[in-house]
Parts: sequence; structure tokens; C-alpha cells
Amino acid sequence: MSPAAMTGTALQELLDQRIVVLDGAWGTMLQSAKFSPDDYRGDRLRDHPRDVTGDPDLLNLTRPDAVRDVHRRYLEAGADITTTNTFTATSIGQADYGLQKLVTEMNLQGAQLARQAADEVGGRFVAGSIGPMNVTLSLSPRVEDPAYRAVSFDQVYTAYAEQVQALADGGVDMLLIETIFDTLNAKAAIKAAHDIAPQLPLWISVTITDLSGRTLSGQTVEAFWRSIEHANPLVTGVNCSLGAAEIRPHIMELSRLAGTYTACHPNAGLPNAFGGYDQAPDETGRLLGEFAAAGTVNVVGGCCGTTPEHIERIAAAVTGLAPRPVPARQGQTRFSGLEPFEIGADTGFVMIGERTNVTGSKRFRRLIESGDYQGAVDVALEQVRGGANLLDVNMDADLLDGEQCMTTFLNLIATEPEVARIPVMIDSSKWSVLHAGLKCTQGKGVVNSISLKEGEGQFLDQALRIRAHGAGVVVMAFDESGQADTTERKVEICGRAYDLLIQRAGFAPEDIIFDPNVLAVATGIAEHNGYAKA
Repeated sequence: MSPAAMTGTALQELLDQRIVVLDGAWGTMLQSAKFSPDDYRGDRLRDHPRDVTGDPDLLNLTRPDAVRDVHRRYLEAGADITTTNTFTATSIGQADYGLQKLVTEMNLQGAQLARQAADEVGGRFVAGSIGPMNVTLSLSPRVEDPAYRAVSFDQVYTAYAEQVQALADGGVDMLLIETIFDTLNAKAAIKAAHDIAPQLPLWISVTITDLSGRTLSGQTVEAFWRSIEHANPLVTGVNCSLGAAEIRPHIMELSRLAGTYTACHPNAGLPNAFGGYDQAPDETGRLLGEFAAAGTVNVVGGCCGTTPEHIERIAAAVTGLAPRPVPARQGQTRFSGLEPFEIGADTGFVMIGERTNVTGSKRFRRLIESGDYQGAVDVALEQVRGGANLLDVNMDADLLDGEQCMTTFLNLIATEPEVARIPVMIDSSKWSVLHAGLKCTQGKGVVNSISLKEGEGQFLDQALRIRAHGAGVVVMAFDESGQADTTERKVEICGRAYDLLIQRAGFAPEDIIFDPNVLAVATGIAEHNGYAKA
């Protein structure tokens, strides 16, 4: 067994035994130290042209003694897990300071400092902190251009991949993708984690931005969970933005849904008029103790405004309390946009809005070809208001750049809440267009479609990529010999595809939709006479 696997097993055993304690806020501790500009610059950045004061992750390089001291103080207060001081340590996050070239070193040193402190005490764990970035893939920073994005999915993925590699090299025990306000950003981080360090357990933590119960990009807690469930995280949680009292309904909801260990590390109350936090350690400890006693959490800790004193009270409050039993996984078909959509035994027909398909709607095609995307969004609105449960989007036409049209349209409808609340079915005969659509979808959508037409190799490659983005898939009854036309061929091809998807691509059965082919009947050709029966 590898060292990472042994650590993961030890952590899981601890989670099964008792409630585990995370450390508290890093920003609060570092700001209270009142570092000077010289502390941030050190000798190596004495002549750096930009102001770097206030960059917390830079202190890993210029004041490692202070960073190590924060780790020690939290561990002495009773934390079982300490987080690396790397919350903004990506090339995108560090661009404001002009420090992109130091990102690998910041993360490597941050992980090593945490590792040293944890090993000094013994029996403690290190979580590599991966923050949300200062850009969003689901929202436009330009009010006048809602389809615009400051960065692409691939750029966000690349930035996270660099961070993940350095954290892994530095010896972290798990990766904490935290303070998620845009699930599409989180999907890029998840994919980077799985590609770069698949041996490390994941902890994925969402932030609910206000009392509406939604993320900044509009998702409910359940929609968020459905969107990231494919990552198979060890821990799923809620952190930041709210104090413990306000965060309670959201951790209760996640606890009900998630077949993982659950975590909660709230702020020390709501911010005051000066942006500070006033909740005393005793109150934070009492509230999180109530969460634990109610059986809603496996891990507790602190976010903004919390200190070692808060962690000490939290650790005392949960001592001796039983951890939340992890519920069995539910095998139900569930997709999501901003809101969840479930297909159950009594759902009835599922209505798919097909008018946002250039091959099936002349009106929609004319709008897209003429560049009238607002008119195209109006078509989507009509579909949703008409009762569509999912929205099929297809841009396959000779005169169109399918990838660009798919990206532009999906970016637009992501900012239209009435449309964005339902899942998207990304529809194309071209893999490049399907892949482009996956990079624009923060919810759990469906890809339509893949088949065995080009053989098992291509089928599995595409299936694995779809799975990496968390989508469901439509499978056509089509193989190397052509379309399935008889009952026997339909069953054979669908069965073969099912086995490949389950056994080799990691799909859950409920995420697979079969299209067994409805072929033309009454054509007058004798060979077609059995099509209706088949």
C-alpha cells in the first residue's frame, strides 16, 4: 500500500471513530500579526515592481517562521487537520501581484511547512487548501456582454493542475477544494485533482453566499451536490460566508443528501460594519457542538474570524460525541442546473425541450446563423415555460462553428436564471462540440450522444471524459456494424455498452440513458417490416 493510501485509510478510520477537528482562519491570524511591507517582500522581492503587501501565500516564502507558528498554534488547540496557507496560490490568483512564477514554490513550501508542523505533533493530517479564484466560469464580469468570460475552463484547469502538483509534491494528505461559489470552477479543480493526484482523497466544500440558500452562481445545495457527486469525495462540506447559526439549514440539507462524510467550518458569525467578526469562541463551540449532537457532521472547524481559541472550544464541544453515520448511496437518476431534477418511479414522461436545436427548428437555426442570440435565449425561455425538464442544445449545421456557437449559447443561458435552473442536454454528432459544451456547464447535464460506432477505444475515451465532467450520457444502439435494427441487436449493443460504462468508465447505472433506435416503418421495403415490433 502506498503512503498516500495508508494515510487515507488512517484518516477514514479516524472519521469513523469520532468527530474530527479542522483548524481555523488563516487570514485572521496573518492579518493580526500586522506584517510590514518588508515582511512580504523579504530579500528576494526587494525590487519587485508591484506592491505585494497583503498576499498571504507569499509569506510561505518570506516569513516561513510565522506560517509554521500558525500551524503549531492550531494543532496545539486541538486541530486534527491543518490546512496549507495556499488559498490564493494559483497563477490566476497571483497575477494581481505579478507572482505567477512563484506559484509552484508557494504551494510546495506551504505544504512542507504544514507537514513539518503536523509531524512534530504526530497523528495529524494536512489538507492542501485550494481556493475559488477571483474569476468565475459561470458568470460574466461584463454586464453588457453576458456571454463573455474572463478565462476559459482550460485556463482554470491548468492553473489548478499546477497547484495540485506542488501540493502533492509537498506531502499533503488530502486536497481541500473550498469556499466554492461557482461549481464550474470547482469542476475544473476536481478534474485537475483527479488527473494530477488521483491518490489523494478530496474534500469539497461549498459556500452559500446569503440566506437564500444558493451559491453566488445560483445553485442550491442539492444542485451543487448532484454536480460534484461524480468526484467521489471523501468529505463534502459547507464553509465561509455565514456564521454557524445561519449555516445550519444548509449543512443539514447536505448531511441528508451526501453519501460521504460531511464537514462544516463557518465564519465566527456574520461580519460587522467594519468587515470583522465578533462571535466569541464559546458561542462558536456551542453551535458546532449542537451540529455534532444532532448527527449532521463528521468534521468541524472554523473559517473567517476564527482563531486557535475558537478551535479549542470547538474541539472541547465535540469531544465524546458520535460522528454522523454515512448514509448508503441512493441509486436514483438525478440531474441539475441551478436546481435539481430527479426521475423517479412516479415522474411520468420527462419532457426535453428540443426547439433549441438547429437541426429540429428552422426558427432557432435562423436566429443562431444571424447572430441573434438574445432571440435564441427567448426560444429557450419558451421551452422552459412550456414545461421542459431538460433543454436540448444542438449546433450541428454546415455554416456554423459548432464549438463557438455551443459555448456562446450555453454561457448566455447560464446567466438567465429561469433557463439555467434546469439541466442541459448537450447534443451533437461531433465530439469537439460535446466537449466544448461540457466545459460550460456547472450543473449535472447529459451528453447526447456516444456510441460504439468507432469501436470500444473511442467509446471509452469519450465516456471517461464525460464522466470527468460529471454528466450523464445518452448511448445510441449503434456499433461497428451499424445501427441496431432487430431486438437481438438492440439488446446486444446496449448490454455491451452498459458493461463498458459500468465496469471500465465508472458510470453509475442511473446516469445512463439508452436510445435503442426508432427506425422508419411502412417504407415498403420488406427488410423493414419488423422495425416497429423491434
